[in-house]
Amino acid sequence: MPGDHGDVPIDELLRGLAPQVLGALVRRWDDFDATEDALQEALISAAVQWPAEGPPRNPRGWLVTVASRRLTDQRRRDAARRRRETTAMAAVPPDELVAPPADRPSYARDDTLTLLFLCCHPALTPESQVALTLRAVGGLTTAQIAAAFLVPETTMARRISRAKRHIAAAGATFGPLSERERGDRFPTVLRVLYLIFNEGYTATTGTSLRRAELTDEAIRLARQVHDLLPDDGEVAGLLALMLLTDARSPARTAPDGSLVPLAEQDRGRWRARQIQEGVALITGTLPRSLIGPYQLQAAIAAVHAEAARAEDTDWPQILALYDLLERVAPSPVVALNRAVALAMVRGPRAGLEALTGLDADGRLAGHHRLSAVRAHLLEMAGDRASARDCYRNAARLATSLPERRYLEARAARPA
Repeated sequence: MPGDHGDVPIDELLRGLAPQVLGALVRRWDDFDATEDALQEALISAAVQWPAEGPPRNPRGWLVTVASRRLTDQRRRDAARRRRETTAMAAVPPDELVAPPADRPSYARDDTLTLLFLCCHPALTPESQVALTLRAVGGLTTAQIAAAFLVPETTMARRISRAKRHIAAAGATFGPLSERERGDRFPTVLRVLYLIFNEGYTATTGTSLRRAELTDEAIRLARQVHDLLPDDGEVAGLLALMLLTDARSPARTAPDGSLVPLAEQDRGRWRARQIQEGVALITGTLPRSLIGPYQLQAAIAAVHAEAARAEDTDWPQILALYDLLERVAPSPVVALNRAVALAMVRGPRAGLEALTGLDADGRLAGHHRLSAVRAHLLEMAGDRASARDCYRNAARLATSLPERRYLEARAARPA
């Protein structure tokens, strides 16, 4: 008899189940590449059968069973391993075929987190970590990931395949990490989720400012990590930061798709429920945990969110938070944003002076943001001619079409 899964769409149900099932399979089979392929086949079978027949009573167990049969058949075809596989995997253990009783632990939650840590293995490049996380934990297809990053599907497939080979070559296995390994890898896990969100919120290339499939996926995964680690302040801070930032999305573009800067956005279009959730998360976290960079960024986003109008923004508080953030996690991007806050508190000349030291920072070389911020501050200072030159330079460097068009429009404004 089909299970009762309410009105949850099949594709959404499968996406939520994918990391749980993959974690269970990798935990048993200890072969990331083979189990991931088997899961994809099981998901395809479910996508074909479930819409017509309805989801089974235990959809997770169904997927585990189907994928396990694929793996069993595959290994039975391997003559060198036939005897070991036919005896070890003659059937799927009963605990995977039925929902676990209330007094027995479920591995699904821990498996998702373990899988996320595996995808963020230090042997992988940041690009590969992001791609593998979206595929294995996010449940996105290779085609979807390739479309999000504007690369051919074959290119993304090779990237994901290389990532899995590198994990195998590094001798990584699926299982609990030591406290030291977990602590060492945890910042990478959060950074990967942050990278996914940022690429979705302001796409680095292409004709669209935002890629909703990436922001939505980053928030979903951050929620999962927060559910698994509810007492971790930085996890809560990262989730709050995503919610508060993404809440502005409806007001960030005009009807023609052009960019609307923060100061000019219709704040009545911001998502109030996301703001409430984000503010509650960060206000509940700051007093009881060690302060980290995601919490501070979320606190800054909360100050912006709580201002009914742009002119009501508490810039002195934002500047104080950036001062603290620069001590906790210094970076050229933090310094750039701090310069804007400084200009809003002490005037544009103070902000421009703060930008001077960033010109020699190679990490901002070729990036449009430094020129864009300088142009904005020059405009505030009344130096329209210099601002125009900086806007034009920023437009030349911008790789996102909406950002480039916005910067070109600013440069073309009459004096």
